[in-house]
Amino acid sequence: MTAQRRLESSLTDLNNPELLNRLSLDLEGESAQTILEWAATTLSPRVTFGTGFGLEGCVLIDLIARHELAVDIFTLDTGLFFQETYQLWSDLEKRYGVVIRGVRSALSVEEQNQELGDKLWEHQSAKCCEIRKVIPLQKELKNFSGWVSAIRRDQSPTRADAPILSYDERFDLVKVNPLVAWTKEDVWSYARKNDVPFNPLHLQGYPSIGCLPCTSEVRPGEDDRAGRWRGSNKTECGIHAAPKKQKALPVLNRQVSEGGS
Repeated sequence: MTAQRRLESSLTDLNNPELLNRLSLDLEGESAQTILEWAATTLSPRVTFGTGFGLEGCVLIDLIARHELAVDIFTLDTGLFFQETYQLWSDLEKRYGVVIRGVRSALSVEEQNQELGDKLWEHQSAKCCEIRKVIPLQKELKNFSGWVSAIRRDQSPTRADAPILSYDERFDLVKVNPLVAWTKEDVWSYARKNDVPFNPLHLQGYPSIGCLPCTSEVRPGEDDRAGRWRGSNKTECGIHAAPKKQKALPVLNRQVSEGGS
């Protein structure tokens, strides 16, 4: 199957789990741009990219804007970002002329403190992530048929088998991972070559950046995500589950609402 044929794949094709799996395998070796173009062509206007403003996310924003792809962009604003992350959000919008929508929990941080106790992240981090990230994401993705992610296989063991395309059962849509085969060096090389804005904390010992209370510096020799939820067994916030066996995709007939949320 040629790259052009891939870009002509229809929603009907994706209703067949075997064809979705085959398409994912066929896209192995293709550029991130080609994969994004496929998503924008096939799933638009029901495709969105959720960024946490990691370097990979900044690279994808560059690709989406540079090639004027019809991909919506949002972030799960937990209200607990580093100040550097909020500044980067603004810088990216100005640099690329895009709107990065903020998707937020029904509870403000202050309301969460009042209802569930101060600093929930310190004693129930999974619950905090559920309230501030997973539930808002579930509500947001109901508007879409395709979700672009910035994960890479070499980031952690839980992501090692991630495919380019998969059916995400929890969110009932097609998940697209354009950078899944990239290495950390690939990401930095692209960012430097194209002068992509990035979080200055990456140069201060923070290769993976999440919420301020749950992110610490990574020591030499540690895994890039070792600074996330340090001192606990938690390694993921809960939005990226290990891929499951492909199945039918009824979501592809979904209609997106005005503005995506």
